[in-house]
Amino acid sequence: MDRLFHLKENHTNVRTELLAGLTTFMTMAYIVALNPNLLTNFKAEGADLWNAVFMATCIASAVGTITMAFLANKPFVMAPGMGLNSFFAVVVANLAAITGTTYLVSFRAALCIILIEGILFLVLSVLNIREKIVHAIPLPIRLGISPAIGLMLLNIGLGSNAGVYSETGGPFYVMRDFFGALTPALGRGQMGSGYTQMVLSVVTMFVGLFVIIFLNEKGIKASVLGGMLCSSILYWAGEAISMKTNPFESLKGASFVPPIGDMVNLTLFKFDFGDFFRVGIFTATTLIITFCMIDMFDTIGTLVGTASRAGMVDEEGRMPKMKEALLSDAVGTVAGALTGTSTVTTFVESASGVEAGGRTGLTALTSGVLFLCCMFIAPIAALIPPAATSAALIYVGVVMLAGLQKINWNDISQMAPVALMLLAMPISGSIGHGIGIGMISYTVIKVLSGNAKEVSVLTYIISALFLVKFFLIV
Repeated sequence: MDRLFHLKENHTNVRTELLAGLTTFMTMAYIVALNPNLLTNFKAEGADLWNAVFMATCIASAVGTITMAFLANKPFVMAPGMGLNSFFAVVVANLAAITGTTYLVSFRAALCIILIEGILFLVLSVLNIREKIVHAIPLPIRLGISPAIGLMLLNIGLGSNAGVYSETGGPFYVMRDFFGALTPALGRGQMGSGYTQMVLSVVTMFVGLFVIIFLNEKGIKASVLGGMLCSSILYWAGEAISMKTNPFESLKGASFVPPIGDMVNLTLFKFDFGDFFRVGIFTATTLIITFCMIDMFDTIGTLVGTASRAGMVDEEGRMPKMKEALLSDAVGTVAGALTGTSTVTTFVESASGVEAGGRTGLTALTSGVLFLCCMFIAPIAALIPPAATSAALIYVGVVMLAGLQKINWNDISQMAPVALMLLAMPISGSIGHGIGIGMISYTVIKVLSGNAKEVSVLTYIISALFLVKFFLIV
């Protein structure tokens, strides 16, 4: 193992890496069920297509992550990206409306976008163009990416990761609507049974967070995993006692046989270029560019931000083997297209594994193998309550804010772009959009302050592309 992953060189060991891989997997296990839910409108398009996308999610995540493990030897884990999968579902629905075809036919047509995007990224990665784009991001922006991602994780953990439903509607989000329930604006009665689950979720989140911090202070490297397990047990007990429900009810009659036949019949190598280009060359090209830009900077932001937290970057904010990491991401996207899911990208939840001590590809390999196992144990992975995941995301978000100390807060040309990015990333819910706001503001400020020569040509080009993306492509 040491010869393969250079464990001693990275000041880690097998036990730490395995625990880190398990931690990362647990924080993002939700994707194996959520991704097919989003892409098939919560089974509205048929259970067979849901099964196919479920299999594609597990396989593509494993392929990309295991490639990252052996090619780049980094602890980063990949899966179909949140945001990109929702956008993909909207594109599929629009293609169906425009062409008058079924959802399945349009789904296969939209997979052409993902295939083209993945192939483009493979070529750009091999030619080092993606790495040059990374280096074109100004140092203050690169230093600010990690804390900006931290704020986004805090927003996800506290705001939207643990929404609950009740007979009166929903989703009610744990922190927003919990505090709202304490005011006349949103009374407890309006939430119905959701209020009890709301309180249980809030208590679970904070107990999990405090356990993680306590274990970390005691020097226990599995602190994140320990906190998630403790909070999960608390939540299950709360469900059984206060809500009178069996938290393991879903395991009754659950199938543990991978539905590989549905993937083979419906999505595996099923591309429909004819229907895709029926929308017109301009629209087709616009869609491809949109997916490429969002994925490009989401991946770059996650890699740079997480690597910064792990101490894997030099003084100029550059990460060794960035080319191999980007190439792994491209392989994952192609695998997703071939099997039948939206763009595969590096997940920000990888930061939880890094915080648990993961420093090498063994962490990624562990998560990748678990994704493959998830084809058999998905019902068990689905038992992890969102509130327990939130506890881990909140903790990781807090520690990533430490990167703010690297910013020169006495220089307004650095401070303003970073401050805007810090707000834009959690508000937009997109790492790529946050970086875009930071790049544009950095460039404009440098030009207006008479320091236009300090901005590289590639930085000007990237800023201009983001302007086009924001105002023309949408």
